[in-house]
Amino acid sequence: MMSGVDFSVKKEDINSSAERIPTAVADFDAIIGGGVPRGSLVILKSEMGAGNIEFVITSMAKLILAKEDREYSDFFLRKSRGFIPEKFLFITISRAKEDLLREVRSSFPQDYYEAISKSVLFKDFSADYFRATVVPPSWAGEETSIFRKDRGSGNILEELIGFLDTNAPQSMVVLDALTDLVITKKIEFYDLVTLLKGLQRVAKKWQGVIYLLLTANILEPQKELLLMDSVDGIITFEWSKSTKTSKRQRFMYVEKFMPLLLHLDNERITKFAIEINAQEGLVVSSYVRV
Repeated sequence: MMSGVDFSVKKEDINSSAERIPTAVADFDAIIGGGVPRGSLVILKSEMGAGNIEFVITSMAKLILAKEDREYSDFFLRKSRGFIPEKFLFITISRAKEDLLREVRSSFPQDYYEAISKSVLFKDFSADYFRATVVPPSWAGEETSIFRKDRGSGNILEELIGFLDTNAPQSMVVLDALTDLVITKKIEFYDLVTLLKGLQRVAKKWQGVIYLLLTANILEPQKELLLMDSVDGIITFEWSKSTKTSKRQRFMYVEKFMPLLLHLDNERITKFAIEINAQEGLVVSSYVRV
């Protein structure tokens, strides 16, 4: 337990706890009121390797294990009364499912890998993303036969909408990565912004949580602000070098997210130092107060 912070469940949090979805990063959840509000659309903005993919892998794996076993629930969620999603979806735009699972297997506990490989519904849009580019269909995992089923419309945003409409209600959704959709010339940027605004509205009806992974510092500031204005929350991951040592430290902070910021302002916490290890995934190691 970290000094100065009461991690017990407060009375005022009990009635609203069912409206929260734990991140399963226990010390973070304890401070922000139990998790993120249901129906949230959240951008996880990260410098290269700073932690957003590790955050969602840790969250997804722990929630799946907690859903399957009460002992895991007590251990991982610290008896949180929050809502655990009914389904878990991982959407890739240019990355193969097998590559992601290989990384999970080599970098996270075995039970995390087993939970994700068995219980997560993967959807790979690589074939649509690379179509009509210099990348050969075989490289993108697309069958070249004219008899291939599920050829799709070729419009990646339409295909994404159809998949989410069918599967996203009551689910935890990870889109890896919003970055791919931002940089491709096949999608008009303002069409993407409009999609996010619509997704923000319908997410309230679906009552799950949607995490969008975005690489920091690839967009001009005006476009990045447009994306940030189109979602409920922004959680940022960055590297910082200590003045006392040569070691770099990962930090996580809430850039935008009113319900979470209210809790952080009350505790006067500005950001969380995070670590990623092979035993637990992403964990909060300490925090910085004002």
